[in-house]
Amino acid sequence: MMSLTSKSIDFVGKNLIFGGCCSNGSFDSYIVRNYGKVNGGSKMVWCKRRSTQCGVSSVMKIVEPTLNGGTQAIQGLNGLDLKSYSGAPISPAQLFDVVADDLKTLNKNLQSIVGAENPVLMSAAEQIFSAGGKRMRPALVFLVSRATAELLGLNELTVKHRRLAEIIEMIHTASLIHDDVLDESDLRRGKETVHQLFGTRVAVLAGDFMFAQSSWYLANLENIEVIKLISQVIKDFASGEIKQASSLFDCDVQLDEYLVKSYYKTASLIAASTKGAAIFSGADNIIAEKMYEYGKNLGLSFQVVDDILDFTQSAEQLGKPAATDLSKGNLTAPVIFAMEKEPKLRDIIESEFSEPGSLDEAIELVKSCGGIERAQELAKEKADLAIQNLRCLPQSAFRLALEDMVAYNLQRIS
Repeated sequence: MMSLTSKSIDFVGKNLIFGGCCSNGSFDSYIVRNYGKVNGGSKMVWCKRRSTQCGVSSVMKIVEPTLNGGTQAIQGLNGLDLKSYSGAPISPAQLFDVVADDLKTLNKNLQSIVGAENPVLMSAAEQIFSAGGKRMRPALVFLVSRATAELLGLNELTVKHRRLAEIIEMIHTASLIHDDVLDESDLRRGKETVHQLFGTRVAVLAGDFMFAQSSWYLANLENIEVIKLISQVIKDFASGEIKQASSLFDCDVQLDEYLVKSYYKTASLIAASTKGAAIFSGADNIIAEKMYEYGKNLGLSFQVVDDILDFTQSAEQLGKPAATDLSKGNLTAPVIFAMEKEPKLRDIIESEFSEPGSLDEAIELVKSCGGIERAQELAKEKADLAIQNLRCLPQSAFRLALEDMVAYNLQRIS
């Protein structure tokens, strides 16, 4: 028997057509809601869920006012894969509209927290803070905090929610500063890195200071579960760097090893962020673990997408040289998949690109041997798991923003 959940649609519009299923399977709902006033404005939010073993033909055309007075059109949605958002691309600003005030407060607090003790270190940190970052991690803290708070009838975030977001952003910034030193990167998001501007000594000290500062504020939260959770993240960063450094140009690296390293370097912090937010909302262990899994799967999907973009985007788009990881022997998902089909790629990598033009040849082999396409499937697989992890939350603008974050990530490679 085919199960078909009801469609929940709250809007005034037209041209909404759903086709039927042509085989046994399950189909989850399209949801379109007008949430009325959100942070002082009117906002329409929509999401679509997963289908399995089901042929669905759907056409959807909606034109609705958005928060900033423009319109958002969603049309021609054929199939239910997570990346098929038509119309205007999703932007981080749209995703985080519902927590925009929270992010403004965070930015002010970060400057006072970091700059209070040492203006030189603040100048170094500000180079990262102002380099075009999306504040994705603290935004996720706020979104999960508000989504889970609704379960317990909380109307406002607590001081601990806000402090957690600040701690997470400080830890992330510290890790970026240290990463750039280790990778000898000259650019981040198109701007000079901290060690390029201030020297390696100041960069290392700035990163150390922010790790220490975040640890002090973490201890003052006086929640042993969250303290252990976030402390593990800092340990994971180091473990990830060691794993990466010890496996450069190692063509025997397996996909599972790549995913473990990606968890340590990227997903661990996001998972801890989302679980910590749920804990401070008073959510039970089941909900908190689901939020951890959401953060982990979203983080892994993000890392895989970033590794794909390293091959598909230009240096200008990336804000750094393209194929940087491959050139330094860090073998990512697209390379691992491509090596399974093309033995020559393995030979080129093991030679450490000693021949002129060999790096360019390796890049072309990754693109032509299906490495990009298989990595895209991996990113979508992790994204689908992240969406499933959110089903424990009640419907709200905050849950839908969390779902849209997953779609935004996949949209980067659509």
